[in-house]
Amino acid sequence: MKKSFLYIFLFLIVNRSAAQSSKLESSAKSPDMPAFSITKAPDSTRFERASLQKNKDVIIMVFSPDCEHCQLKIKEIMAHYNLFKNTQIVMVSNLGYLYVKKFYQEFKLAKYPNIVMGMDYKYQLGSFFNIASVPTLFLYNKKGKFVKTFDRNVPVQTIAKSL
Repeated sequence: MKKSFLYIFLFLIVNRSAAQSSKLESSAKSPDMPAFSITKAPDSTRFERASLQKNKDVIIMVFSPDCEHCQLKIKEIMAHYNLFKNTQIVMVSNLGYLYVKKFYQEFKLAKYPNIVMGMDYKYQLGSFFNIASVPTLFLYNKKGKFVKTFDRNVPVQTIAKSL
């Protein structure tokens, strides 16, 4: 029994490492921000890469509205909003639109004009980045070039310093 548990544990660690590595590789292989189209909360309008403001750093945060780590990460971002007020944050989920909209309303994200949240029906970004866990944040500079990937355990101060 102990041996089986050890094998399963080792398999999960190796699998997690491979997923993280491939996520970073996919971003490094494609240094340009991927094309995407999401259904924006709360009004169901379309938001695409071309809709991003020019000459601003961008954080793409893949999240799930029912994820406790995602909820903590957005609270942390909101608590340190001054670090991100000049950065466009695009929060994307593939969970149902009603869940995304509820998250948007619950966290009162309308107060933050640089945060866009929406539903990725085609799972374009999740597939592009090969998402292994949420939240995962992908940073792009003002020219739309990939900078760095962060997972849920990284403090927002570290994320802000990378922009």
